[in-house]
Amino acid sequence: MIKTYLGPFVFTFFITVFVLLMQFIWKYVDEFVGKGLEWSVMAELFGYASINFIPMALPLAILLSSIMTFGNLGEHFELTALKASGISLYRIMYPLIMFVAFLSILALLFSNYVLPVANLKFYSLLFDVRSQRPEIMIKPGIFYNGIDDYSIRIKSRNPNNNMMYDVMIYDHTERRGNTSVLIADSGKMYLSPNKDFLLIELYNGKKYEEVMEDGGYLRRTYPHQYQTFEEQKVKIALSGFTFSRSDESLFKEHYRMLNIQQLLQTEDSLWQEHNKFIETYKASVCQSAFFKAQTIDSLTTDTTYITLNDVYSRFSKKDWEDIANLALIQARNQQSFIQITMEEDKSKRSWIARHQIEFHQKFTLAFACIIFFFIGAPLGAIIRKGGLGMPVVVSVLLFILYYVISLTGEKFAKELYWPAWKGIWFSSGILFPVGIWLTYKAMTDSTMMPLQNFVSFLYELIGRLKHKKYEHSGTAQ
Repeated sequence: MIKTYLGPFVFTFFITVFVLLMQFIWKYVDEFVGKGLEWSVMAELFGYASINFIPMALPLAILLSSIMTFGNLGEHFELTALKASGISLYRIMYPLIMFVAFLSILALLFSNYVLPVANLKFYSLLFDVRSQRPEIMIKPGIFYNGIDDYSIRIKSRNPNNNMMYDVMIYDHTERRGNTSVLIADSGKMYLSPNKDFLLIELYNGKKYEEVMEDGGYLRRTYPHQYQTFEEQKVKIALSGFTFSRSDESLFKEHYRMLNIQQLLQTEDSLWQEHNKFIETYKASVCQSAFFKAQTIDSLTTDTTYITLNDVYSRFSKKDWEDIANLALIQARNQQSFIQITMEEDKSKRSWIARHQIEFHQKFTLAFACIIFFFIGAPLGAIIRKGGLGMPVVVSVLLFILYYVISLTGEKFAKELYWPAWKGIWFSSGILFPVGIWLTYKAMTDSTMMPLQNFVSFLYELIGRLKHKKYEHSGTAQ
């Protein structure tokens, strides 16, 4: 059984990783094109990206391979023969249950020890790639503003000798507008060996410049002056055009780069900071809004209490108006302070929730492998169809359902509507009973008319589509 299962599992796993990698490339293709990145950098980036896709690819591969394996056994009546020999479906599934349990343990270890390091490498490298500037590509007739403080325009270019004609360079390094410009009939442009400078050789041109002299409080502007030259070299410093790696320690504190122990320690520290924040807030509100450390003279020397009338008689109408205005100002200030504090408190609790979400997700990956096996294996035994047709359709639909439920629960947890554990385990709590129910139905050979009718409908729909495609191709011929 394990030998039969390994082939579809390995095949579907790498196909799923490849599809997810293509989606990643399609998403960030604009960040890669035109930057002159070496193939080794791109290979490293795609390698780390593939490792990051394993938590999504592994459960889907287990689901698809389980349906394919047991669907093939059912389609060729091997399951019927085994059951007729007195071997139960549980006994048939037992070796694969042990194998999937072993995979689940590996998935947990992978999430705790490998995935944080891969995330650190991946996100730091992706940041460097996205920060890399595109290569200098000056198109004729268009001002190129990709170099800081310079604007360059050429009229035409000779591709054979890389000679440029009608070159115009605006120098904005003085930050005074278009006060310095170089115009030449022709020129050449190339980068220094380390790509730190852009070297330009200009021929037969002029340099126009407006000269301003510092005259104290008054600045006197003189008419522009120009210089003619037969040959002139311009050296422009470049920044951001050479690929450089950032310090990975700058990203190490992010929750995606932490293992289980580090997440627990960080969460504990965050809760301590949050509690100090709440205590500081309570003390600030009490001191500024409710209690004032002020000393007042005694109204009388022979009374032990003060009535409201005694207090009212001490102040004039003008004083009471000033007191009311002061109280109104303090109330508005406190309202603004409370609103700002509430937003900051929500931000702190949301950051703590993200650490809690990452903590629980390391366990849900391992549990999802078990869930999808107990859904896929009995479902394949019920459907009794192998190959890549119906199993792929059913697997994708079930995985989309699981993914949508997972995103919904994670969204509720991030927005603090649900506790983190509830949002992350929400999808598992829904699909695990489904897997137990399907396993029970498959072991007892119970009828499942709604599911069988749905599968028959899918097969009929696929058959009609293939028939229409065949008729269309025949008509075209």
